[in-house]
Amino acid sequence: MCKAGARNLIDPSAVIDPSARLADDVTVGPYSIIGADVEIGAGTKIGPHVVIKGPTRIGPDNTFFQFCSIGEDPQDLKYHGEASRLIIGRGNRFREFCTVHRGTESDHSETVIGNDNLFMAYVHIAHDCVIGDHVIFSNSASLAGHVRVEDHVVLSGFTLVHQFSRIGAHAFTGMGSWVNRDVPPYVIAAGTYAHAVGINKEGLRRRGFSRESIMALNQGFKLLLMGRDRQAGMTAAEALADEFPEMQYFVDFIRASERGVVRKK
Repeated sequence: MCKAGARNLIDPSAVIDPSARLADDVTVGPYSIIGADVEIGAGTKIGPHVVIKGPTRIGPDNTFFQFCSIGEDPQDLKYHGEASRLIIGRGNRFREFCTVHRGTESDHSETVIGNDNLFMAYVHIAHDCVIGDHVIFSNSASLAGHVRVEDHVVLSGFTLVHQFSRIGAHAFTGMGSWVNRDVPPYVIAAGTYAHAVGINKEGLRRRGFSRESIMALNQGFKLLLMGRDRQAGMTAAEALADEFPEMQYFVDFIRASERGVVRKK
């Protein structure tokens, strides 16, 4: 790491705090601002008019397009300037006008984003959110505070997620969904006050799930999210877990839900 001011990869109009630590090959575009206590890993590209505020740790090979606001104070009235941070992994792409806020002491004081994710234009990620790997947030998808998004999730454009909600791995939301309950793994949720539509079969096929596993998960969907006798559905779904381990994750996610899960209408 070195101070970036002397390197020709930094546009002369960029403003970089002396305490910021940038890898030698980080690119910073015109009029961008890198604040105090920011660390940026190798190969990261920062476009013009980007603002990054610390404490923020950014891994290697990330890309920030113009007008992103990264690591800003939380939009939480309980926040009064206490120490908190943002942690971003590797290989993420943040398109135009993305906003990502640091954590608050009411949770773990940090917002965490994993690896190899795509956040399209106008995405908002609020304080204390935790996001896994290989997710896609389409334009204007927004998370309120304390949301958990697991691996391989796709949020379609204008999806809005209520605070403290959880979205399981391989889930998919339809355009304009209002998510105010947990979305179990493998499930498509859609609609105003989103409901469960079915299993994300196409997404699972693309990620290498076998035909047999997808069929088992489809049966699990019927047992867990459609039946009236929920305990009987749990028991029947767990019976499939010996042959299809992903079914146990499906069951465990629903058992652990504190907000309740989306269900089939």
